[in-house]
Amino acid sequence: MKVSPLKLGYLNQIGGNPHSRTGMSPLSVYGVSRNDKYVSACQDCQLMEYLYYLANASLTLRVVEHLHVMPWLPVRFITVIHQIDGWVVKVKLDRALDQQEDGDFRAFLNEQGIPYEPEIRVRMALWGLETGQSPVEVMRRYQVAVVSHGNPDRTDIEEFRQQFVQGLGYCPETLA
Repeated sequence: MKVSPLKLGYLNQIGGNPHSRTGMSPLSVYGVSRNDKYVSACQDCQLMEYLYYLANASLTLRVVEHLHVMPWLPVRFITVIHQIDGWVVKVKLDRALDQQEDGDFRAFLNEQGIPYEPEIRVRMALWGLETGQSPVEVMRRYQVAVVSHGNPDRTDIEEFRQQFVQGLGYCPETLA
C-alpha cells in the first residue's frame, strides 16, 4: 500500500498517527522505514500511476490520443474499463515524472475527469490485469468490461462503443 507524503504529514501534524504508542509510523507499518531514501522511493511509486474516472467515450479517446502524441511519456500500459455510468482509465508509467511533467499531466487529466478511488471489484480487476491475467479472465472473474489493456488505440474504444450501441439500439450518454 502506498502512503501519500501529504497524508503522512497531515497525520503527524494533527497527532493522528494511530501507531504513536508503538513508536512506529504509518510508513514503517507498510514496510517502509523513515530513511529518506525509502520514503522518496514510496513517493515515486505514487507518481507512477494515474487513475481517473471519465464521463464519456469522447473524453476517454482524448486521453488515449494525448498519450500517443506524447512519446516522451514513459507509458508502461493504459487500462480502459467501461462502467455503466462512465469510464475508468489507469495509466501506469515506467518511471516517475519530474514535478513539472507530473503537474502538467495531472492538469490535463483533471480537465478530462476526476481522480478515482475504485471499489474493490474494480481494484481487483486492475490488479489482475497488471499481474498478467488475460482481459477475458478478468472480465469473467470480476464482472467488469475491460475495453483495452496495454497500448490501446482509438479503434479499441470506437469498436467497443459501436458494438455496445448496436446491441442496445441507442447511444447512452457515457458512449457519446
